[in-house]
Amino acid sequence: MTTPAETAETSDVTIEPQLRQFLVQTRSRVDAELDRLLPGNSVEPVKLHAAIRWSVFAGGKRFRPLLTLAVGQTFGVDEKLLLPTACALELIHTYSLIHDDLPSMDDDDLRRGRATCHIQFDEATAILAGDALQTLAFRIISADENLSAEKRLQVISDLSQSSGTPFGMVAGQALDLEAESREVSPSELEQIHRLKTGALIIAAARCGAIIANAKESELNAITEYAAQLGLLFQITDDVLDVTSTAEAIGKTPGKDQRSEKATYPHLHGIDAARKLALRVHGRACAVLDQIERPTERLAAIADYILNRTT
Repeated sequence: MTTPAETAETSDVTIEPQLRQFLVQTRSRVDAELDRLLPGNSVEPVKLHAAIRWSVFAGGKRFRPLLTLAVGQTFGVDEKLLLPTACALELIHTYSLIHDDLPSMDDDDLRRGRATCHIQFDEATAILAGDALQTLAFRIISADENLSAEKRLQVISDLSQSSGTPFGMVAGQALDLEAESREVSPSELEQIHRLKTGALIIAAARCGAIIANAKESELNAITEYAAQLGLLFQITDDVLDVTSTAEAIGKTPGKDQRSEKATYPHLHGIDAARKLALRVHGRACAVLDQIERPTERLAAIADYILNRTT
């Protein structure tokens, strides 16, 4: 069953038709693989597995898996070699959302158009669901015999660094919490979001390139493209928190402002944040010129993030 946010996204006229088709197909394949990989609702402990499935199958863009598949296919690798790692990226992302929504963190009641995990179940179950998703992600990669041991080690190394501290998502969340109710500089704000949001997006793109045996120069270009894409994603997310509705974005709008979080609209204003998004989008697309591969889909993804309404 689709959520309101998911329905709005797939019907968004700003999405280029071929990218929309790719997005829909990717979501379908990722969801089918996730359904296969996750414990069923009847498997003990039943409550924990129900909470995991509640959160994973709540809708969502599947943006990180989409990026892994798009980058890998840009470099000519078959989807079946990319899909397990793409699913692992989504499990890490979902675990982070479950934990971010907890009362001790961002204290949110709504995620992806429905009750957050700790509201639907309870706080302890939500913590355990996030813990389980994180460990399962690494198990999926380590058990993927379609990849060489060397490739698996490379992917695990990238994903673990981008998920943790001092260079990853957990570090970014800690800095984000510390920045509440105080003024931050533009450089501090960028650092928070390069870690909290950008690091996992970079990992998603890099993993696709690593699996596809991209050259070092290509991997460097993909890394920079994804860094700009992650920053763009966060700027547009901050703007949507101010300008959109719960029905459109699937979460509580205005929450950042009420929590006195450091955001681009708060620091720069809405118009300046939108202009910054345009500049970051331009930098992301410019990097693609360094890659002698068919990068039209990667450019379309940048367009989609710039113009998204959900």
